[in-house]
Amino acid sequence: MAAERPLCVQYGCGLSAPDGWASYDCSPTLRMQKIPVLGAIAPGVRFPKAVRLGDVRKRLPVASGSADYAYCSHVLEHLSLDDCRHAIRETFRILRPGGTFRLVLPDLGYLCRQYVAANGDPEAAHAFMERSYLGVKSRPRGMGGLLRSWLGNSEHLWMWDEASMGRELAGAGFIDIRRAEFGDSGVDNFDAVEDRDRWENTLGMQCQKPGGE
Repeated sequence: MAAERPLCVQYGCGLSAPDGWASYDCSPTLRMQKIPVLGAIAPGVRFPKAVRLGDVRKRLPVASGSADYAYCSHVLEHLSLDDCRHAIRETFRILRPGGTFRLVLPDLGYLCRQYVAANGDPEAAHAFMERSYLGVKSRPRGMGGLLRSWLGNSEHLWMWDEASMGRELAGAGFIDIRRAEFGDSGVDNFDAVEDRDRWENTLGMQCQKPGGE
């Protein structure tokens, strides 16, 4: 009898929908594209058909304790602190006992070290704000600018370093929390979803839901 295929869930997937992964996103663009008939002419980049609607800030359409693996790449920094904490608890909910969660996001510690190392360079503050996506160069104007801002969601709302993210993961109930590097999971499923470029100078973390064999 063939082994049961593991359930792999990623959220905030954007255009990434590799085979073997249930990929969820809640982009307004995706929501419009999912509307019958009208979705075919909706503006914005086209999402792969495999991408499903699901908002980790609320409740993903995934049964509790059913996922073997969960993954998110450059998602949590776009959430408010409260929403990020909810997302981590939601990830814990969907994982089976012993399931693994990997995440990658900007590393506030790295960005701060780069800023300090600039040693008073007058461009250092500008560089920090741009690299952290915390700054706003100009406010959107007109209906077109407001629409692009609404659809884009590129701002970072809360930034993390290893210590602060580790504490949040532990507070949600995760164990075996460690810093992760690209491709070091030892799991083919994660290798299929991870993108090396998105792990460059970033913060990767891996942890488990307790209760596995």
